[in-house]
Amino acid sequence: MTGSVSRGPARRGRWAGLAVLSAGVLVVVMDMTVLNVALPAITQDLRPDAVHVLWMVDVYALVLAGLLVTLGALGDRWGRRRLLLTGFAVFGTASAAVLAAGGPEAVIAVRALLGVGGAMIMPSTLSMIRHLFPDPRERATALGVWTAMAAVGGAFGPVLGGLLLELLSWRAAFLVNVPVMAVAVVAGLFLLPESRDPAPGRWDVPGAVLSIAGMVALVYAVKHAGAGGGALDGVTLSAGAFAVAALGWFVARCLRRPDPLLEIRLFRSGAFSAGVVAALATSVAMTGTLLLLAQWLQLVREYSPLESGVRLLPAALAALVAAPLAPRLAARVGARAVLAGGLAVSGTGFLVVYGAPEPLGYPAVAAALALIGFGQGALAIASAVVMAGSPPEKSGGAAAIEETSYEVGGVLGVAVLGSVAAAVYRGELPRQAGAAARESLGGALDVATELGAAGARLAGQATAAFTASLAVTCTAGALLMLVAAVAAWLLTPAGLDLSGRRH
Repeated sequence: MTGSVSRGPARRGRWAGLAVLSAGVLVVVMDMTVLNVALPAITQDLRPDAVHVLWMVDVYALVLAGLLVTLGALGDRWGRRRLLLTGFAVFGTASAAVLAAGGPEAVIAVRALLGVGGAMIMPSTLSMIRHLFPDPRERATALGVWTAMAAVGGAFGPVLGGLLLELLSWRAAFLVNVPVMAVAVVAGLFLLPESRDPAPGRWDVPGAVLSIAGMVALVYAVKHAGAGGGALDGVTLSAGAFAVAALGWFVARCLRRPDPLLEIRLFRSGAFSAGVVAALATSVAMTGTLLLLAQWLQLVREYSPLESGVRLLPAALAALVAAPLAPRLAARVGARAVLAGGLAVSGTGFLVVYGAPEPLGYPAVAAALALIGFGQGALAIASAVVMAGSPPEKSGGAAAIEETSYEVGGVLGVAVLGSVAAAVYRGELPRQAGAAARESLGGALDVATELGAAGARLAGQATAAFTASLAVTCTAGALLMLVAAVAAWLLTPAGLDLSGRRH
């Protein structure tokens, strides 16, 4: 096919096609949130050390972020449907491979393969929406549905994961992806039209190598610093320097070439930049704080995995309500107001945790989650702005930029906000608590259990320290979201509508 899209199937079955795309993002997001709930069970079963745990959490984003740019551009050339269906197959195969995972290294390998599949799926879903819905208003609605499905994945991932953990085992939390991916492959063959860039130009092999190497080095540097190496550690500095050199060279190549692997010039658009900033800031704040909240619910409040998953629902359910309404609100008050306002509302939600009376209780957390989730509806507008600001033939690259922002933000959230939380936690505990107790809350509770009655004081100190670290981390997330709200307001043109035009 040489045209950009097969018009007949796209017009007749575009909403059915959207259902297939939404199912893909639903499962990918659900898989990311399931790990938050399943991690304690995996740790108890396989007994990984701290390095293994960090890799289990980070390797998915490491691989995904490294491949998004290259695979997004590959989809523009090779065919977006073909790449998407291949991603579905890889994701399903990786999920089934967990049956053979008998140690932490095998789980890390499974998560890495899931990252490969996710890197094929995520930019393909966004770029195909751009082609299925050429009308900007319909596209905004479709992106609202897409964002809502991501919210559903965020909502029910912890619940489904908790239910499967209580009834079966942590492996079942991965296996649930297999039938969904199988159905998505079959449905995609019939419901999704093929589309690609009609004039893709030559494939930039050196650029692809530079983008992969640079992104992996960048994410690794952040991860290593957050794991305790510190910003001035030799490994951190070496990886960071390599990332800057490789990505700088990659950007220079893209700016020089008439057919770049990634259309860096898109950042000349203030609205496009605003959408990327919103995605990055939201991912940093949400990933870091939700991971801590999942642990707080299970280890401090002593809820089961299922009970913890249910108590995380307010954020995702609020986003589920807000996302489809955001395009309608933007049509009335403007995309800029909705984008910046949503970020500000989410930032206010993070502040609720900091300002809640001590001891921190679940009602305050539920209120914070609802505000955070309601503000996430703005991300439907962010995706619409990103897609509207890119040429149709480069939509895969534009989607890759947005998705890279999400994934790099996720790594930064775990590494940076996780480091802030760890520093506060250690600072709140007395030095005589011991190395194991100061390493993590789980370690402190294990030590307290071994001490019997004498460990009650240590358990109390550790849970109070962890709660304090959660409050400080939420404050950092709030400041980041509020700064992003100001940036989005300044970058987005006042008269921008969802078609990318100015009034």
